[in-house]
Amino acid sequence: MPRTKTRPKTTDADQDFELWSLLHQARDVIAKAREDELKDMDISMIKAAVLFFAKNMEGPPTPAKISRALFREPHTISGLLDRMEAQGLVRRVHDLNRKNLVRVEVTEKGEEYYHRTREKRRVISKIMATLTEEERNELRSTLTKLRNRGLKELGVKYRLPFP
Repeated sequence: MPRTKTRPKTTDADQDFELWSLLHQARDVIAKAREDELKDMDISMIKAAVLFFAKNMEGPPTPAKISRALFREPHTISGLLDRMEAQGLVRRVHDLNRKNLVRVEVTEKGEEYYHRTREKRRVISKIMATLTEEERNELRSTLTKLRNRGLKELGVKYRLPFP
């Protein structure tokens, strides 16, 4: 009689890791599809995200706020902003009311890129279209719950955008 492989008994921790792995794979494959979509525009997904947050956050966008919104280290965002300034997409300016506060302004070229990257979000919409409205709401609720618990585990006190 041929031997069949039996799956080893899984623990709750194994099942949690499988779910985490699936979540990570889904994120990575969607991100890769988005990067491929942006390739011909000479802009990366992270630069497009910086433009999005710089244009859409409450209050003046600062490197610190962008860093928190993207959950990246401040020095990482600083280097990214350096490259985006060199590319002519943003500029950092000192706030007139608070000299020690630096704001990030989107340049005219950055505005153009912002609008082009927004128009070119077809792959994300195409992938998300596989979900019903009910599934989208459930996913949003579940991801928000997971994100908020992760922030609590890390001791993060600031509120991230969405939702």
